[in-house]
Amino acid sequence: MNNKGIKRLFLIFSIITIGLIISACSSDTGSDDTNNEGDSGAQSGEPQQGGILNVGLSSNPNTLDPIRYTGVYESQIMRSIGNTLIVYNKDLSGFDPSIATEWEPSEDLMSFTFKLRDDVYFQEGEYQDGRQMTAEDVKFSLERSSEESALNRLAGVESVEVVDEFEVKIHLEEPNSALLAMLTDRGNIIVPKEEVEGWGDAFGANLVGTGPFTLKNWQTDQQVELVRHDNYWGETPNLDGVTYKIISDPTMMTNALRSNDIDIATDIKGQNREVIEQDPNLELQSKNGLTLTYIDMNNQEGPTADPKVREAIYKATNVEEIVQGVNQWGGASVSYAPIPKESWAYSEELESLKPEYDPEAAKELLAETDYADGFKTELHVLESRVPYATIFQNQMKENLNIDVDVKVSEWGTLSDTASKGNSPFYIGGWAWYPDPYFFLNQLYHSDQIGSLGNGRGYDNSKVDELLDQALTGTADQEERTALYQEAIEIMMGDYSRIELDNLDTTAAVSPQVGGFEIMADGSINIVDPNGTNVWVSR
Repeated sequence: MNNKGIKRLFLIFSIITIGLIISACSSDTGSDDTNNEGDSGAQSGEPQQGGILNVGLSSNPNTLDPIRYTGVYESQIMRSIGNTLIVYNKDLSGFDPSIATEWEPSEDLMSFTFKLRDDVYFQEGEYQDGRQMTAEDVKFSLERSSEESALNRLAGVESVEVVDEFEVKIHLEEPNSALLAMLTDRGNIIVPKEEVEGWGDAFGANLVGTGPFTLKNWQTDQQVELVRHDNYWGETPNLDGVTYKIISDPTMMTNALRSNDIDIATDIKGQNREVIEQDPNLELQSKNGLTLTYIDMNNQEGPTADPKVREAIYKATNVEEIVQGVNQWGGASVSYAPIPKESWAYSEELESLKPEYDPEAAKELLAETDYADGFKTELHVLESRVPYATIFQNQMKENLNIDVDVKVSEWGTLSDTASKGNSPFYIGGWAWYPDPYFFLNQLYHSDQIGSLGNGRGYDNSKVDELLDQALTGTADQEERTALYQEAIEIMMGDYSRIELDNLDTTAAVSPQVGGFEIMADGSINIVDPNGTNVWVSR
């Protein structure tokens, strides 16, 4: 092993040791919301009017055009400027009205009808004067997303029909009960045709919507300033405006919060979590998020094509040790199932499906296969996930005499290798909406073989049947939950991949801020139809 490899291995063992002795980081207990004691400032007071809220973002937005954006940090700004038809409620268990007041699927799930508010007005722009929004704007915006979205954020929409001035019907190419989740995406906010066509390619720097704040000024690599939209249809914002400051360095982000340069710091990780928690004047909000980390095992080729080999490997994997070692400062919990804990289909009963760590039982299982003496294999991974890989590598060698060669690749190469089924092992991460469709159909359905989600080649006809039924057979959430949970039980019994961790979503908040709560999906909502209306006290 070269010097770089030795240093990396030493670092990982140090992380494991520290992680095991910090009880607060134990992943067995899950990851509950974290709140500091001490002066809670505006958090416990009455909402106050006025002031500018400063929010730190870790990356600079490239565009605010709904059909072109690709980053979460861009959507954080967009959600204050534009509105979607519906929004998730605060616990992500269902939907609240936004521009749409009510909605109903057809019996065959081939269309959804939405009744719209008649008091929604656009912000003033270069090409219109703040006119009223109508069904024609919804048709324009959603069909534009369906046809041109860079990340296919409204897949499966055939057309949008204007029923009358304030009612639309969305027609689908095939039944899809997951449409409502897609409609909450900021890629599907409603925008005025005049502004889109007038600005052309520059619309992404001049976004106009119906939201609580208007885009005032954008200084590239520095900040984006928004001011209150005085003709906003919803609850009057408490704030005069919001400024998003771009701070890419995590330590600088934390220091900016501590020095009052920003009021909310986003994406707090690693040792910065400890810094915030030790500051009695700040609050760390941390809860189970919608991001999973896992190890795919090739289900089609090589030793892991044998289900018994996969089962042995899962039982020889000390997942708890990996999660504690990688997340020594907290911020993650053990993953027990292929959906995140904040998905509405999750149940603690699913946790019994995770195999117990039992290296002796694992050796006995492997002895029943053609690989009793172990084998050599490769694990493909991004640089950022090397800590997971190194601990797993050591466990496999110690417990099953499996030699794992860790192959580090950049994203383009890795995604191509994994999607084509050329990875014996692959550490992946997945985050999406709380609807199980976006985790289970995308990563387990056989029609996704050859894509990044199911590059390992998982194929089970019964699972396909259950997933199809949950997507096209019913829009009832309880019925869909039962179908997804039945499918998960089969998936876990097939040992097609190893569940590692469920990452937290985090934010750190100044005591001057009131009414803010981090969402499990990572949303930074300032004023939202789900009941959020943040204020600040100076």
